[in-house]
Amino acid sequence: MGLMNDAQSWAMIGAFSALMIGMLTVISTRFVRVVRSEIGGLRNEMNGQIGGLRNEMNGQISGLRNEMNARFDAVGSRIDGLDRDVQALVKRTFGLDRE
Repeated sequence: MGLMNDAQSWAMIGAFSALMIGMLTVISTRFVRVVRSEIGGLRNEMNGQIGGLRNEMNGQISGLRNEMNARFDAVGSRIDGLDRDVQALVKRTFGLDRE
């Protein structure tokens, strides 16, 4: 009972190869699952961050829009007052208010 014969050697090589291929398949499958779950988590986190940034930007733009509308309204009322004053001066200067 010394050495293995040729058939036994090939059987051991085949069994070892099958074991290695099986282990490689299991490890690679688990690795792919871990990578997919990590990418999914990262995707969810990025979507949340982008959504928060979008909401913040919309709020800032809305505030800026409201502020600019208020300032335009103020300028419009000043121009209306200036127009009224100029009309009064023109009427007074050219005597149009005595008619």
